[in-house]
Amino acid sequence: MTGLFRTLIPKVFYADLAVGRDLFVDGLGFEVLHDDGDFVIVARDGCKLYLVEDAEFAAKDRPELAIETDDIDAVYADIAGRRPDLLHPTYPPGGGIIRRDYGAREFAVLDATTTGVVFRDWS
Repeated sequence: MTGLFRTLIPKVFYADLAVGRDLFVDGLGFEVLHDDGDFVIVARDGCKLYLVEDAEFAAKDRPELAIETDDIDAVYADIAGRRPDLLHPTYPPGGGIIRRDYGAREFAVLDATTTGVVFRDWS
């Protein structure tokens, strides 16, 4: 096989792009690279997403995305300090960061449409 796979870019659908912007731009600090009204490209630290306004597709799927980090304590402190409203209410139960049986430390955020982002640290 030839060719190097460089980046996987998920597409997340919203009935109202303001919700996606709130989570990814305002909440998680992604930068807007492109915005043409119903299609927004956001990126941060090598992660990239397409946010698309399409109520039909948004009603069919609310994704759970995962982002690996090398300092989960710093990421948690940043989000909990700036946007505690985004912290997932039950993941983990009681809040905070949890160590999973498979070794990763994790916590999650959740937007108003139940799109979730799990932050994971394998160190």
